[in-house]
Amino acid sequence: MPARSQRVGSNLDGLTVALFLMLAALGWWNLVSAASGPDGDVLWSLSTLHGKQALWLLVSLIIGALIIQVEGEFFIRTAWLNYAIQIGLCALVLVVGKKVGGARSWFGVGGFGIQPSEFAKLGTSMALAWYLGTRDGWRDWPRRFRSLAIVGLPAGLILLQPDAGTVLVFVGFVFALYREGMTGAVLIAGFAAIVLAVLTILTGAGEVDYPWLGQQTGFTAFVVGLVLLGAGVIQVLRSATLPRYRARTVRIALAVLVAGLAYSSALHVALEDVLRPHQKERIHVLFGLDVSNPDADYNIRHAKTAIGSGGFSGKGWRDGPMTGYGFVPEQETDFIFCKWSEEWGFAGAVFFLVLYTTFLLRIFYLGERQRSRFTRVYAYSLGGILFMHLLINVGMVLGLVPVIGIPLPFMSYGGSSFMAFSIMVAILLRLDAERFSVLR
Repeated sequence: MPARSQRVGSNLDGLTVALFLMLAALGWWNLVSAASGPDGDVLWSLSTLHGKQALWLLVSLIIGALIIQVEGEFFIRTAWLNYAIQIGLCALVLVVGKKVGGARSWFGVGGFGIQPSEFAKLGTSMALAWYLGTRDGWRDWPRRFRSLAIVGLPAGLILLQPDAGTVLVFVGFVFALYREGMTGAVLIAGFAAIVLAVLTILTGAGEVDYPWLGQQTGFTAFVVGLVLLGAGVIQVLRSATLPRYRARTVRIALAVLVAGLAYSSALHVALEDVLRPHQKERIHVLFGLDVSNPDADYNIRHAKTAIGSGGFSGKGWRDGPMTGYGFVPEQETDFIFCKWSEEWGFAGAVFFLVLYTTFLLRIFYLGERQRSRFTRVYAYSLGGILFMHLLINVGMVLGLVPVIGIPLPFMSYGGSSFMAFSIMVAILLRLDAERFSVLR
């Protein structure tokens, strides 16, 4: 038996396994409450949501146990094949996929559905780990562009479905890129992009009466102001910079100004002409802007009420009135955190967040203790994706981000999500178990 296959069981990280099983068990138990309601006995059947999820859980655990028996070299050698298959499925679903919730992102298989975008996270993580792990990483611009293209290709296909929520999760790959050498300037640029997006949304929602132009959105005034501000900054830089650096500094400043204008304009067009009315309303509700539909904030309003009604210790299992009687929509999937918080209160919510955060930190710790760069990049990719899911989902139910439909892994109902993340965790456990016997 090869050395790397010996004593794999004894080298498995027991804490990660325990945290994973705890999250899976708590998620399923919470789903039983969400699917059965407050009245009557619980129906134990595969026709129920919790019955189907139990089946997905069992299958995922079996697949995970089998994966742990496979040598880690297999995952490295098949990384690009996995990526190619996931890209093909993401493209195929655009043609023959089933439309659910306005997005053509599902394959219908009997009474079940498979969402290829969930497995695309696995394929992208492995391909990025292979490229950054077997090459020289984030060293020069060609490698940087290729790394971004590995992430951008599946994200672009998912955006065409369209599933903007899943695309946002792909931002989590920044964790892996930053660990492998992405400079802090990129993070500063990301923060600037967020600020620019907020200003674009706020100014685009208002109306201004312009001389000669009539009444238009405030975005026009924002663009004029941005150009004037940019011109002023460029003039200051021209005066303050040494002559030998002046031309280069001015060119960079001009490029930043043009990129900012292009980004802001594209975002404004997307908000006005691409997003559906209800999606636009959700964004306006987030920023406290007036909307024509009085029920535009229905989801967030009832989600906050459910969380608040739990108090400190909660209402108890299956005793939450807001979630139990259906006032909170999609409480089995996107708003599952409301169900947990109403039934177990502030104390339970804090316990869950601490448990989930511990799981995330453990994944990053596993990545840091690797001799293998492939495993390190893979671990950071997995941790980054899970972090984005947690951040967006919990932020969504608290009214901190728009309602965009992001599940909470291991808690929300959904076989594709649970299986994909279970496979990803199992692969990481196998790779970590070989850390003493391989050097990649």
